Amino acid sequence: MRGVRFASLGSGSRGNGLVICTGRTRVMVDCGFSVSEVVRRLARLSMTPDSIDAVLITHEHSDHVGGAAAFSRRFAKTVWLTAGTLNALRDTAFHATRIFHAHQRLAIGDLQVEPYPVPHDAREPCQFMFSDGDKRLGLLTDAGSVTPHMQRTLDGCDALLLECNHDAQMLAAGPYPEPLKRRVGGGLGHLANHQAEALLAALDTSRLRHVIGMHLSEKNNTEALALESLSRALGCTPDWLDVARQDEGFGWRVV
Repeated sequence: MRGVRFASLGSGSRGNGLVICTGRTRVMVDCGFSVSEVVRRLARLSMTPDSIDAVLITHEHSDHVGGAAAFSRRFAKTVWLTAGTLNALRDTAFHATRIFHAHQRLAIGDLQVEPYPVPHDAREPCQFMFSDGDKRLGLLTDAGSVTPHMQRTLDGCDALLLECNHDAQMLAAGPYPEPLKRRVGGGLGHLANHQAEALLAALDTSRLRHVIGMHLSEKNNTEALALESLSRALGCTPDWLDVARQDEGFGWRVV
């Protein structure tokens, strides 16, 4: 079957994981859960760890990489990551690693991967555009602001997984201490709903079939607010959209 299939193991500050499939290739993006939890969540998608061909890492924060080394060792998986991310990790005892540059296109089996750098408070963070050579799936989370390069990379994709981390007013009035509020809302933090809306409104969306809000804060956002922002950018009703949830992620989609 041609096309790109994708599903989320979970998305948020307590752990992140995404599965991308095309042709005979299955890749997990980030591994922010324990090994047992990853196994459980993969089973929910009718997958086993043995079916994963490789693990891609966006950056070194624990909610994205906390279980990656243990998963790699236990199931003999190669982990792909930037040199900066590798150097920033505490546990680097991977089964095997492949280092890539954030401007270097690469192929993992049948999957074409285009990394691109993002502004985030990590050593060498990146996000990805995935393709089977025809359909394109864009992933953007964990970025405090939007650069022209990010916008060019995401233009014209068929599906977009887009961070809607927080509502600016909820963050300002919320329970986080002031330094953490400044970090989350700063230029190296996380995208607010209004930033995601502005980016989406600026993109070529003529091919979009799926838009899913990602990495929603459980304390500083609501699904309704995130969906309202995304639907406003697209001029559609919120029921055309979805969000990835911390505990459930989302089920299989295809473009």
